[in-house]
Amino acid sequence: MIVLKRVLPGSLFCLVIGLVCVLVQRLVPEVSALLIAILAGIIAANLVKLPAVLDDGVAFSAKKILRTGIVLLGFSIVLDDIVALGWGVVLVIVAVVFGGLFGTMLIGQRLGVTRSQSILIGAGFSVCGAAAVAGVESTIKRKDSEVATAIALVVLYGTLMILVAPLALGAAGLDDRLAGLIAGSSIHEVAQVVAVGGIMGGGVLTVAVIVKLARVLMLAPMIAVLGLMERNREDRGHRAPIVPLFVAGFIAASVVATMVDLPTGFLSVISFLQTLCLAAAMFALGLGIKFAQFKQVGFRPVLLGGLSTALVAAISTVGMILVS
Repeated sequence: MIVLKRVLPGSLFCLVIGLVCVLVQRLVPEVSALLIAILAGIIAANLVKLPAVLDDGVAFSAKKILRTGIVLLGFSIVLDDIVALGWGVVLVIVAVVFGGLFGTMLIGQRLGVTRSQSILIGAGFSVCGAAAVAGVESTIKRKDSEVATAIALVVLYGTLMILVAPLALGAAGLDDRLAGLIAGSSIHEVAQVVAVGGIMGGGVLTVAVIVKLARVLMLAPMIAVLGLMERNREDRGHRAPIVPLFVAGFIAASVVATMVDLPTGFLSVISFLQTLCLAAAMFALGLGIKFAQFKQVGFRPVLLGGLSTALVAAISTVGMILVS
């Protein structure tokens, strides 16, 4: 009861802001509720002094509510749609995720970026943006400032991709399916993929979203691989689980969505709750991003973010052209 009283004010605050962001997205579908929430959190963190009574609830939102949103996200992934893409496309998606992650770690090592920072950037850029960063951060030893930096870089480079990807894919003269395959397998956030697909047209959008959801599904095996790697690095006295409970819930939700014909009304409610939870969590995470921290970060993580974006885009483009 005491814990509930501590977390309730901050959690309700984040949920209310998340709800406002969802409603804005409903009014302007081209705008991402998650992106609005992150930006709102960043602005609030740097311009407003929030009361300390909110701190516990904000921390709760950034972890527990986030994980609830990730579990609910699993209901939007129907495995049959992913298999229908063809095994060649699925293999390219696997290559994008793990090639992007380990390639970013290798580049980060060469640049002198910390291992944990490189993992967070690689995870966010190769899987599903801020949600992947937040999902991975509980698996590795890291600093809060590194999580904030990775999320800020997802926002920065993901926004740039919304501007650049339609121009580049349009100039290349690709058909809708190939353009959708490349967009869905190279752009960071689900909402950013939707934005690019919406700009380019319905044919691109449908393919891009399915491919992106296949990348989101890869969050589970990626966290399992990182969990195993960290267990081998840690002492035997304290080891994090290879597959966290929320990842198991995410997989279970996807299996249910695939095997059970769920009512449309139920899926609509789940979609709303999922977006609300993730928006609330993104706002909470945004509150941890203070511009003063970036004076200590330096240019190298920013450069790593750009190189990671280029790496993921290169693997995606070459791979999808080869299997199409």
